[in-house]
Amino acid sequence: MLRRSQQNSLFTSMETRSLKPMIFATLALTLAWATHAEQTFEFAAFEMPADGRIVVPVAEGEALSGLALTIDQRTNGALSAAAAEAAFTGAIDTTLTTYGVLPYSRVDLIGVGSDGIDRVGAENFGGQAAALLAGTENGTVQILWPAEVSSSDATAARVAFGYKLRSYKFDKYQAEKIDRETLPTIRLLTDDGSRKQFEDDLSHLADAVYFARDMSSEPANIIYPQSFVDRAAELFKGVDNVRIRVLDEEDLQELGMGAHWGVGKGSSRPPRLLVIEYLAGGDKPTVVLAGKGITFDTGGISLKDNENMWKMKGDLGGAGVVTGTVLAAARRGAPVNVVALAALAENMPSGTATRPGDVLTTMSGITVEIGSTDAEGRLVLSDAVYYGQATYEPDVLIDVATLTGSVGRALGDEYAGIFGRHDELIEKLSAASTAAGEAVWRLPLDDSHFEQIKSKYGDIVNSGAGSPGASVGAAFIGSFVSEDQVWAHFDIAGVDYLEADQPTVPMGYSGWGVRTLDEYLRRHHQ
Repeated sequence: MLRRSQQNSLFTSMETRSLKPMIFATLALTLAWATHAEQTFEFAAFEMPADGRIVVPVAEGEALSGLALTIDQRTNGALSAAAAEAAFTGAIDTTLTTYGVLPYSRVDLIGVGSDGIDRVGAENFGGQAAALLAGTENGTVQILWPAEVSSSDATAARVAFGYKLRSYKFDKYQAEKIDRETLPTIRLLTDDGSRKQFEDDLSHLADAVYFARDMSSEPANIIYPQSFVDRAAELFKGVDNVRIRVLDEEDLQELGMGAHWGVGKGSSRPPRLLVIEYLAGGDKPTVVLAGKGITFDTGGISLKDNENMWKMKGDLGGAGVVTGTVLAAARRGAPVNVVALAALAENMPSGTATRPGDVLTTMSGITVEIGSTDAEGRLVLSDAVYYGQATYEPDVLIDVATLTGSVGRALGDEYAGIFGRHDELIEKLSAASTAAGEAVWRLPLDDSHFEQIKSKYGDIVNSGAGSPGASVGAAFIGSFVSEDQVWAHFDIAGVDYLEADQPTVPMGYSGWGVRTLDEYLRRHHQ
């Protein structure tokens, strides 16, 4: 293996290398929005509703207080009687639903605890409201968000954002779909003036999360490298400061991207590198986001077991996340320069597929011995991260991948793994993830992990190199990142698919990472 101190010479040579110019078609841009039917959100001045369906935040205590007490008085004590019977005290994340407690047809009480509400708490409140109201049709639901719970962070817009995130459902191919025409209007009663925050900003972020979830949820006979490109390009139509380029199989070979091409050449659906540039930040430095986009992973010649192989349609999660992140920034008109690289390939066994024992030459010139064709995500990313550095000389490079099963075994489904050499960037990303409600945990990356991937027949080997697997996978990708390039790696394999609902994430593919990267861009690059 090439030690990290030896890698810089490869990057120096790349800077002086003359790449053959390529001509890419520029996509015509016209207006297009999300394919999901929209639930209507309205914002109105705070007032006590006279009747109808209402959702009320309840502070923890032995008896109802504040707003909840006022509502109780209007029901002649029926609400407090129901709360006492159900032992509902307003503890965080607890709920109580009553029907026909006049003058209200339905009252949903959601506990917000006793420590105050931050922005994640407001989003979780909205998500819990969406879960409680999932079967409600037509009319209007009024969510009360008074001054005592509203703050500069915990706005009604955050409640609406959480409601929308939890309302996601992928039922595209089911005979019995949700009739989205009958969804009730959600009216936020608030004086915090956050309507524009939702309409001009957070609604776009929710759409971006929807995109990432959609791409993983779609079956692989529908989403493959080229159709991913087409679907993404459609969503960017009509958005200013966006340029989309696509490297096809001929371009990959011409650029010497032998790792990316090596993963995709076993499929009848050839690989693509989707490049989405959103450059609206003037002279500000560029951030490059690279995402693993394996549209289906059979394992290739190193074939996986059949059990749960169907989930490998979601092995493109990293590509969905980085594309969604740029989509959110572009739609809200953020003053930032950010590029998404979606490294797309379908990993299939065939007579043209890469074999274990093959040696591939990457764009960087580093050669890779193939220990397993099922360690393919790091291969497509090896060329993508190198291409990103060589083309954009970014201030920051971040890659996102459903890379290893070992990260899930280490951290479960509550934390994504984060790796890197630059402590300041790791700290910034960790803080952004906390603010966004998406938890990360730093895992080790040091010289021992780089040593373990030394190859007998090439420079490095892609699998079977030792443990821990998540750190070794990170070291593989890091071998293609110049040591002075500020870089971080997210392994989201443990959090990209959830077996149980979370407050703002229904069971299924989560779109984890869009909110974290969006928050990072807001804090440090716009």
